[in-house]
Amino acid sequence: MTTENIALFKAMGAKMHYLNQRQRVIAQNIANADTNGYRPQDLKDADFSRLLRKVTESNNIKLDTTARLHMPPPNEAPDPKEGKQRKVYEVAPDGNAVIMEEQMIKANRTTMDYNLMTSLYQKNIGMLRTALGRGN
Repeated sequence: MTTENIALFKAMGAKMHYLNQRQRVIAQNIANADTNGYRPQDLKDADFSRLLRKVTESNNIKLDTTARLHMPPPNEAPDPKEGKQRKVYEVAPDGNAVIMEEQMIKANRTTMDYNLMTSLYQKNIGMLRTALGRGN
């Protein structure tokens, strides 16, 4: 059995793949910062609330909150689309809409998320090794 068959590692691997692709898109945006008429691209974020709603509705699972800090059931959670409207990109006179500061922030955030996933992956492998008696 490999770690690729364990759901947790599959999820972390998928997240790392997404972050890798996102970093590639951000790098392309930065590379085209001086290209006339270029509009920055980005990958669509995964909508966890929609995924959770699908899982709970298809399996008739009911969430129970026993403390006020627990996550509310999906039908009681606020709709993320009702939040503040995202600022639109500024457009330069040449039609380019790449703002370097935004792209650098996105790149740094993506790098931090990737490093977190790598760390979690390593720690989970360490726990498996310890459970199998092959720890440090």
